[in-house]
Amino acid sequence: MEESIPVVNSIDGLYPDANVPSQKERWQALLDHFEEKYGRKAAFVTRSPGRVNLIGEHVDYSLYEVLPMAIAADVLIAVAPSLSKEHQDGNTVIPILNINPRKHRPSECTLSPMGEADIDATVHEWTNYFKAGFNGAIRLLRKETPDFSPCSMDILVDGNVPAGGGLSSSAAFVCASALAVLRANGRDSVKKKELVELAIVSERAVGVNSGGMDQSASVFSLRGDALGVSFSPQLFAEAIPFPKIDPPITFMIAQSFVTSDKHVTAPRCYNLRVVECTLAAEMMAKDLGVALEDDSAPLGRSLRGLQHALFAGGETNKIPPVALGDPQTPPKQQLETMLSTVFDLLEYERGYTREEIAANLSISVSTLEEKYMTKFPVDADLFMLGKRARHVFSEALRVIAFKELLQDSAAAENPDVLLRLGALMNETQTSCRDIYECSCPEVDQLCTIAREAGAYGSRLTGAGWGGCTVHLVPKDEVDTIRGAWIEHYYRVREPEISDEKLQEAIVVSEPGQGSVM
Repeated sequence: MEESIPVVNSIDGLYPDANVPSQKERWQALLDHFEEKYGRKAAFVTRSPGRVNLIGEHVDYSLYEVLPMAIAADVLIAVAPSLSKEHQDGNTVIPILNINPRKHRPSECTLSPMGEADIDATVHEWTNYFKAGFNGAIRLLRKETPDFSPCSMDILVDGNVPAGGGLSSSAAFVCASALAVLRANGRDSVKKKELVELAIVSERAVGVNSGGMDQSASVFSLRGDALGVSFSPQLFAEAIPFPKIDPPITFMIAQSFVTSDKHVTAPRCYNLRVVECTLAAEMMAKDLGVALEDDSAPLGRSLRGLQHALFAGGETNKIPPVALGDPQTPPKQQLETMLSTVFDLLEYERGYTREEIAANLSISVSTLEEKYMTKFPVDADLFMLGKRARHVFSEALRVIAFKELLQDSAAAENPDVLLRLGALMNETQTSCRDIYECSCPEVDQLCTIAREAGAYGSRLTGAGWGGCTVHLVPKDEVDTIRGAWIEHYYRVREPEISDEKLQEAIVVSEPGQGSVM
């Protein structure tokens, strides 16, 4: 947790061995392009990868543990600090170029007199992610030196994490950007935890109630291991080695090619779920007679905070008072109690109107909207609080079970371990589809095809509503599953799909290395 971001002089060890030659060519092309565009060499490159979440979907912003791993796809930023470049109005300007200018047009970041970049979250502009990382880094540097003034810099970006694919391209971009700005302004050593914490807050400036899993996986991950990330009582990450079994644990990632950029669809998808989970916690707390404390969740209250309040010892503030749970109760038992409490207190099949929620919380509708729906606007008439809370508590239980299986010392001798891990992933997909309602028909189809072709477990990964799927598969069935997807999904959707696009669509994934510079 307190380690610094590695500073490396070679990319050996950052990628799967088979990918290193092509990655060396890619890095060299980035450096050559930088020198061609700016007339000087880059001083350094920062790198942050995307991630795939193995289990723990849509629970990080409720402050429950998740189990992601970094992937090989990443964002690279070549940087050279420079003397301030000024417009005629005297403001410092940072040029931002992309290795693919047809897709990502050249832009610039104009700093305010306070030395920060203005971000219009209503406009989906690719450089907003650099600006978010820039501002987070500058605020950290100003905490250390109040009169700090940032330098300008030349920037060239290369990213191969699919945007809108559920692999956290935005978090990778924000983390790499913040790291670039810190290094350019004299920070040769950057703590992993400080980078993650500033990146979590920074990405929210782009208009998304980010929970923290994506940034943690991008920064903390170690090649070869999964990552356990918890958020309560504070951010904590630990490497979770995969058990050495035969056949080895193998994951495949398949793209649906249904793009669902959470920064665009957030008001009716991602941000709405954050609001629903927060309001579920508030309403249950009110009914149970417990007070929620502010926490690090995006809206300051969480279902994890509700669990903590209910197992804090003492009594509720109801009349007559009711005894609270023992804080020493095992986490699994606490979650089982929380799950049963959802069924007792919240409607499941129907949603709640704003008027009903406001009446329950004894506040006006305008106060409700101002407190929960202004910072990150939502587009909904009904809020499915019972369904969302049920998913969160059941998914948190699945994370515990998945982690226990990975850490079981007898896992290598257990012939059923892969089947049990796969079953948990399948349960997650069912919950995401039917209860959290964040899947889509194309994702469901990819999962069904994979299971019928021999996958142990298949599920969406990332925000959902499209994007990518992750699959636990027998190593000797990789080609069979790939062939089934090509025949029954990709060539059906796009009969003339190219081999290059199919290579992009289907990846056998190894746990990757986190951020470096």
